[in-house]
Amino acid sequence: MTTPHPNPSPTLLKPIKPVGIIGYGAYVPRYRLPAKEVARVWTGKTSGMPIKEKAVPGLDEDVITMSIEAARNAMARAQIDPTELRAVWVGSESHPYAVKPTSTLVAEAIGAVPNTQGADFEFACKAGTEALVAAMGLVGSGMGHYAMAIGMDTAQGKPGDALEYTAGAGGGAYIIGPAEESLAVINSSYSYVTDTPDFWRREYQKYPEHGMRFTGEPAYFKHITEAATHLMEASGTTAKDYKWAIFHQPNTKFPQRVAGQLGFSMEQIEPGLLVPIIGNTYAGAAMIGLTATLDIAQPGDRILVVSFGSGAGSDAFDITVTDKVTAKQNLATTTREYIARRSEIDYATYVRFRGKLAMK
Repeated sequence: MTTPHPNPSPTLLKPIKPVGIIGYGAYVPRYRLPAKEVARVWTGKTSGMPIKEKAVPGLDEDVITMSIEAARNAMARAQIDPTELRAVWVGSESHPYAVKPTSTLVAEAIGAVPNTQGADFEFACKAGTEALVAAMGLVGSGMGHYAMAIGMDTAQGKPGDALEYTAGAGGGAYIIGPAEESLAVINSSYSYVTDTPDFWRREYQKYPEHGMRFTGEPAYFKHITEAATHLMEASGTTAKDYKWAIFHQPNTKFPQRVAGQLGFSMEQIEPGLLVPIIGNTYAGAAMIGLTATLDIAQPGDRILVVSFGSGAGSDAFDITVTDKVTAKQNLATTTREYIARRSEIDYATYVRFRGKLAMK
């Protein structure tokens, strides 16, 4: 006789042992490239921009250095010994090395080595939440007490392409642990994936390509609405049950539109809607949107988070904030403080920082 699976709902990803977020942290590079500056170079127009500006990494910044900064902020809020981390996982679509993990450098920098598990995750813009689901599984199974999941990316985009206006940099790091220690309990998650070719980059290609007609309806909107709807139906919730909602933000219009489709107000998504000022942070988009929301969340707040990754898929999370959040919020630099710390650059400086001119 087959033993029934302990998960009461076959549609939800819900660990046997309740888990939650015990620490979180963000990082956003200082430099900002105004969208009007990109338009000035390529079209001569300076109005009707999709965003105000985007964050750009400096010459000495990449996914590794930015992940380390976010990880240190998460550790500061978690207040645990780094050697207690049983996993350090980094999700990104701009890992610095083709063959060499990002995760081991991050683990080394924060003092988590050598008795830990390291891995790099890839799933376009949902690589970060993919790592988050894996961390839930590791802690929820009892294999480890704590695990770290990071979503981080650098600015990408072919010169003159539409992506160049919105492709920003930044991300977030989360430490998952037992629910009783958490500042926010992850009640459950749900993942929805299909083979939808809306965005890709083949090996040895420097810049990604996007299938224009697939980007909206069959990719972004279908996957986010399906993931969110299935999660809420299985959880017995509707939009009004959530104080806040965070949706993947490739631009300003998409998350606003999908929020309306799912019954959420603009007030519910406002704290996590960062794309107008830092751009699309790819694997870090949903992750950093959640950090900004946790910075201002209060005990009892319920949060819906839905990521999206091209190719394509979405991870949805139902989260409840606990009374431990208020003591943790000011233990590290907040997301809005990183955003406020800015230095404007011109297009020529951006080209130099991002290595867009091949010298050999």
